[in-house]
Amino acid sequence: MKIELEYIEKLVKLVSENELSEITLEEGEKAISVRKDKIIMPAHVAAGSQPAALPVQATTSTKEEKSKKEVQAGERTNLTKITSPMVGTFYRASSPGSTPFTEVGKSVSAGQVVCIIEAMKMMNEIQAEVAGRVVEVCVQDGEPVEYGQVLMLVEQ
Repeated sequence: MKIELEYIEKLVKLVSENELSEITLEEGEKAISVRKDKIIMPAHVAAGSQPAALPVQATTSTKEEKSKKEVQAGERTNLTKITSPMVGTFYRASSPGSTPFTEVGKSVSAGQVVCIIEAMKMMNEIQAEVAGRVVEVCVQDGEPVEYGQVLMLVEQ
C-alpha cells in the first residue's frame, strides 16, 4: 500500500471532524492507524505550551512487526502490557539525570506515571492502568516508539 500525504491528511480530517477516537485501515500485510490522543502535560512543562486541540497521530506498520516480548506477554495471563498511545520518543525520567519514574521490580499503582513519550515537542505522561509490579521495561531510554508498542510489562 503506497501511502500518500494527502491520503493521511484526509484520514486525520475524517477522525477530527467526526469525533472519532481512532480509525485503522488494513491492506494485505500493511496497516495505517490514525488516533486522537489525550495529552497529559508533566509539571515541568510550562503552562500555556499545551495545544488547544488534541493531536492526531498516524502510524504505519506491518502486521508481522510484533516483537517477541509482545508474544511472550500474551502467553502469561497475569501480565498487563503498558503500550504506547502514540508515535514518539520514550523517556524513563522527567529529565536527563533524574530518577526514573519506575524500575523493574518496583510496584506501581493505577494512574501512576511510569514514563514519558515525547511527540511533536510535547511531553506526554504515560500512566499505569493497573496496580502491580514492573517485571520488564521493553524499551530503552531515548528510543523511538510506535503506536501500540509494548513499553512495560506489569505483573498483577
